[in-house]
Amino acid sequence: MASPLDVINAEHGNEPDALIRWALEQGKRPICTTNFRPFEAVILHMVTRHMPSIPIVWMDNGYNTEATYRFADELVKRLDLNLVSYLPRRSRAHREAVEGPMPGIEDPRHEAFTREVKLEPFERALSEMAPDVWFTALRAEDTPERALMAPVSRNANGLLKVSPLLHWSAKDMYNYLLDHDLPDNFDYFDPTKVDEKRECGLHLQH
Repeated sequence: MASPLDVINAEHGNEPDALIRWALEQGKRPICTTNFRPFEAVILHMVTRHMPSIPIVWMDNGYNTEATYRFADELVKRLDLNLVSYLPRRSRAHREAVEGPMPGIEDPRHEAFTREVKLEPFERALSEMAPDVWFTALRAEDTPERALMAPVSRNANGLLKVSPLLHWSAKDMYNYLLDHDLPDNFDYFDPTKVDEKRECGLHLQH
C-alpha cells in the first residue's frame, strides 16, 4: 500500500504550486533555504507568493562572489524577502588568518571546512528555528544523487522536505524567470562543492 507521501509525490510531484500549497498546510513553522545560485529567484518567487512572510534561510559561507551578494540584496528588496542569515562562527578573515586560504576538495581539511562554513550553520538554523516544513530548490538534473530523490520526503527527525522544482529542467527555470521578469545570477561559486555536480553533504545528511 502506498504511503501518504507516495500519493502526494504521484499526484503533485510535477505541480510546484499545488505542492507548495499542500506543504504549507502540513506545518506551522515552514522555512525556505537559498544560496542565491542561478535560478534561485524561481523558488523564492513561488514560495513567497503563497506565504510572503516565510523565513528565507541563507547559510552565508563568506566566500560568495560579489555578484552573488548584490543579487541577494536585489532579490530581498524585489520580493520583500524575510531573510534570515546564518554565518559560520568564525569570519572568513579569522579562519584564513589562522588556517590560510580555502582548502581544495582534494585537501584532507576540506571536510572540516565544509562543516564549519555550511553544515554547522545549517544545523544551528534547524535547532534554533525548529522548522516542520523545509522548501528547497533541488533539481534532479543537478547531480546523480538528486535524481534519486522524491519531491516530498520526511527525515528521521520528522522534518518535511519539499522540492517543488525537482523535475524542472533548466529551460523550465529560465522560462519562469522570463515570464515573471525575475533577475538571475550566474557568477556563483560554492566553496564546499567547487564542482557544481558534486554534493557538499547537506542534502544527503538532511
